[in-house]
Parts: sequence; structure tokens; C-alpha cells
Amino acid sequence: MQYRKWKHAGVNLFFTVTTIVVNVLFAFSIIAACEWTARNHFGLLYIFKLPPWLMVLSGIMLLDFISAWLIHYLEHQVKWMWQFHIVHHVDQHVDVTTANRHHPVESIFRALFTLLAVWITGAPIWVLMLYQSLSVLFAQFEHANIRLPRYVDRVLGWVFISPDIHKVHHHYKQPLTDSNYGNIFSLWDRLFGTFIREQRSNLSYGLDTHLREGNEDRIGNMLRIPFQPYRKRTEER
Repeated sequence: MQYRKWKHAGVNLFFTVTTIVVNVLFAFSIIAACEWTARNHFGLLYIFKLPPWLMVLSGIMLLDFISAWLIHYLEHQVKWMWQFHIVHHVDQHVDVTTANRHHPVESIFRALFTLLAVWITGAPIWVLMLYQSLSVLFAQFEHANIRLPRYVDRVLGWVFISPDIHKVHHHYKQPLTDSNYGNIFSLWDRLFGTFIREQRSNLSYGLDTHLREGNEDRIGNMLRIPFQPYRKRTEER
């Protein structure tokens, strides 16, 4: 499908706005949870007395696992959750605007898992804000239409999610679609066996169940996708 840059960006901007609205609505509950867990020393981060640097590192890693990797993995494994996540994957022209292309209901899933992550970890508000800032930065970075020198991408990818690593996830069919779920750290995918390397030249973006429809730039259709009949992907047939 022809890349109409401004129309493509406009659709993704709409979903960026809905993502912001959902996050603002949940912010009050998330902040309240941070304050309560910090005040009562409740959560994994309080099992041992940690120096500040280790609390920051542990907090960021645990928040990344629960509120990014785990929910993303579930969205690919649970059919009714996948129906909402499709909106993110049908984008055939992945760029920096794709990062926040989430159906409003998927944004609710992710906000709920952020809230869950706070309750489990006990992350204080300053750790959460640092994590959220890094999360947004990495989301833009890994979706951006940029190409790092191969050796830089390789070295970076041992710890972090790089553009070439995440682009594999946006390939149009399985098994590559069901890989590289990470947002900041690549170690979760390496640990759980969902890490895959593939040359970007071998990748095609979009989703095999929706490639020929040409409706990924129509907001109304994007909002209706989750309520349409479930379509099996190539590797499931």
C-alpha cells in the first residue's frame, strides 16, 4: 500500500491522543498506589533494604517486565486481547508515529498492568516516572524508521531493544510476529525464548490477515477491528 505520510501520521496521532487520555484517567490511581506502597513499604522492592541505585535498576527492570513485556506477550496469546492489539500491527508503514498506535481498550490493558506492576513492586513515584520516561523514549526509538550500523545494533541488542530487533516483531506473519515483545530490555525475550534476529531486508510490515484491505488508514475501521470475527493467522492454518 502506498505510503501517504501525513494521512498515516494523522491516524496514529488520533490513537496517540486516546492513549494519553486513558493514561491521564489512570494516573490518579497509579499515583495513589505509589504513595501507599511507599508509605507502607509494600512490594518486592522492600523485601531487602536496597541502596538507591539498586532500587532504581530493580524497579525499572521489574516495571518493564510486568507493564511492558508481560502484557504484550498476553496480547499475542489471548485471542480477545489480540483482537485489540491488531490495531497496532496492521500498520504497514512502521515509523515513530506507530509507537502509540493502540486501540483505546488496549491502552486500558496497559494502564491496568502498570497499576498491577506498582502494587507488586512497590515502586515509588520517582522510580515510576523515570521508568515511564525511558519507556516512552525506547518506544519512539525502536519504532523509528532509522538504521543503526549493524555492529552498534548488535552490541546494543545484548541488553536493550534496538530498532532492528523490534522491527522483527512487526513482520506480517508468524512466527516473527510472536517474538521480541520487549520495550526497554531484550533480556526478557532471551530468558523466555521469544528472541529472534532477522535481517530487516527480509521483513514486510503489517498483518497477514488484513494486508489487502487498505483500511489501516481509516480510524472508524480501526476502532471496529476488535469486534469483527477472529481471523486465524498464517501459521495457525
